[in-house]
This record gives sequence, C-alpha cells and structure tokens, in this order.
Amino acid sequence: MDTKALQNIGLSDGEIRVYLALIKLGPSTTGPITDKSRVSNSKIYHILEKLLQKGIISYIIKEKTRYYQAEDPSKLKDYVNKKEKEFEEQKKAIDKLIPQLQIQQQTEKTKSETQIYKGFKGIQTIADHMYAVLKKGDVFYNLGIPSKQEEKYHSYWDEDHRKRIKLGIKCQMLFNFQTPKKVLENRNSYKDCDARYMPFPIETPSWILIYKNTTVIVLQSDEPMAIEIQNKQITDSFKQYFEAFWKLSKPFK
Repeated sequence: MDTKALQNIGLSDGEIRVYLALIKLGPSTTGPITDKSRVSNSKIYHILEKLLQKGIISYIIKEKTRYYQAEDPSKLKDYVNKKEKEFEEQKKAIDKLIPQLQIQQQTEKTKSETQIYKGFKGIQTIADHMYAVLKKGDVFYNLGIPSKQEEKYHSYWDEDHRKRIKLGIKCQMLFNFQTPKKVLENRNSYKDCDARYMPFPIETPSWILIYKNTTVIVLQSDEPMAIEIQNKQITDSFKQYFEAFWKLSKPFK
C-alpha cells in the first residue's frame, strides 16, 4: 500500500505503521500492535497517544485493559479538515504579526551607531573606516571644507587621494568660499576628484563627510574631533543638502 498520502498529512513513519496495524487487527492491546507494527515497546504508548489526539484511533476498556482500534478511515478527512482550519488560523495570526515585525525591522534599521574620535590620528581613522567600506566606482562627498588647514592636513590629503585613486573611488568636494585657488587646483589635479567652491560665501570651522550610510562631522580646530554617525536616514538627509549645494555650484576653472 502506498502510504505517501498519510505522510503528506503529517503522520510519522511510526504513526503510519501503528495505524495500519490497527486497521488489520481491529480492537487490540499493545502487545499485538507492537508485534504487527514493529514499533518498540518504549515508543508504542507515545505513538498511540499521538494518534488519539489526531482523532483517527480510539480505545475501549475491557476488564480494566485498554483495547485500541482504528476509527473509520473517513476520520482521516476530519483530521485533514481540522489541520486546514488550524492552518488558516495560523495564517491570520501571521498576517497580524507581519506588520509588527516590519515595524521592528525598520526600527532596527534606523538605529544609530555613533563614535567620537579626537586628534589628527582620529581623523585618519575615519578615512580608514571609509576605505574599508567603499568599493571601486563608489563616491564620497565632502561639504563645507574649511578654507584654512594646517600643512599636515594638506600633506595627508595628498596621500589620501593617491590611495583613493588606487582603489578606484571617486569624490565630490565643496570648499568654503575663502579657500585659496591653489588648493582646489591641487585637488582637481587628481583623477576622479571634482572640487568646487560652495555656492554661498559661508565660512565654517567644520566640514561633513558623506558616504554609504555614514555621516562624519569633522572639526579641524586646535583640538581636532570627528563624530562618525552610522544611520541611513541621517546620511540620506545630509546627502540631499549636499546635492542641493552641488547643483548651485560651478565647476572650478
């Protein structure tokens, strides 16, 4: 007999063997059921209990002894209908749960991770983080780069651009209005770097680095500091500000 249909409705191999043994035996105690089904004594009571719960077997008591028997095979259909009803209830429960899970997932996505780095070395660490994330063809954006920087910064940026070019990464940079032309000439001399003046005469001591899901606010003062924020919504917001300024800016000549 092909028992695949019984497997498909969720009966285990042991349950199938015990059920078929009862179909053939009629009302029986556990001994003959064990022999006929070839199920071990240690498992027989557990399997019989499972079949009782499914409603496809029952038992009667004679002289204080249980006699198990298979119900009419039509009870299998009742069992399937019960499973279908339970499945529909589970689907409804999942339908209610999905929006809650989606909200939770979105909440997790919008959580921020913020790190603060101090000193010139800290700013170098920020750059290392960026190059560990960006791939060939990616772009990073700088907004509001100060007009005055110590010479050590210019030397470092020269090294940084050579590293960027080697990795195949591009950049767009907006400098404060008072930045010497020679600085922009230098930056634009590097491959895939488009450096421009801000479209408004704004002078700020800090600048913003934007890439992927990360925003970095850098303060190049006597005590340099960088705040690295990993948050997609925040970064998308700053990216929109950058794009608005960029559209108003002009290519450097």
